[in-house]
Amino acid sequence: MLWTPNKVTAFRVLVAVAAVVLFGRGPWPGLAAVVLTVAATALDALDGHLARKKRMATPLGAQIDILGDRLIENLFFTYFAVAGMVSLWLPVLFFARGAATDLLRGLACKAGHSGWGGNAMFENRWGRALTASRGSRALYAALKCGSFCYLGLELALSRGPVALLGTGSNETHLAIRAVAEGLTWATAAFCLLRGLPVILGGWQFFVREAGAARTSKSAEAA
Repeated sequence: MLWTPNKVTAFRVLVAVAAVVLFGRGPWPGLAAVVLTVAATALDALDGHLARKKRMATPLGAQIDILGDRLIENLFFTYFAVAGMVSLWLPVLFFARGAATDLLRGLACKAGHSGWGGNAMFENRWGRALTASRGSRALYAALKCGSFCYLGLELALSRGPVALLGTGSNETHLAIRAVAEGLTWATAAFCLLRGLPVILGGWQFFVREAGAARTSKSAEAA
């Protein structure tokens, strides 16, 4: 089968779903889920590599890649929120940020711009570096993967009656929890930071679209 970036994206979503299914089913399935989580992150890098190397990069493919990211991050954070390991506000934040930035990217695309590349909606260097650079994308992927893997390891090693580390001391559990809280909220903060250039750059397209809608409605009323 000829592997394309879009097929890799679809496959990594399936790998992520398999990981979430295995979480909470015991320590050993939980450890297998952590391995699958790392594999899903590696596949995220692979689809981009294929797109560049085989010159298969397209605006639609980029949107599908973003959709895959949204599905995976919301899937993991929603699961861990339901499991009581992160705040419910965390998946809400990721969902709201993703919906807002995707809307603004769509309006920019309608106006003839893109969220990446030479005709990007970003008009300054810091916006492109923070949102579209390889370093920024790699750091964001590493933070998400680290958060998911750490929470998965915590679930497998220190939670439940069959936890591999047993009950442990209260201080140990507090320390593990503190690291989990710090890592997940650091990921959320970087998520918001990366979305800021999209919001600032895309707001003009939202205002323009809203103005055009009002003008059209006024013309129809007249």
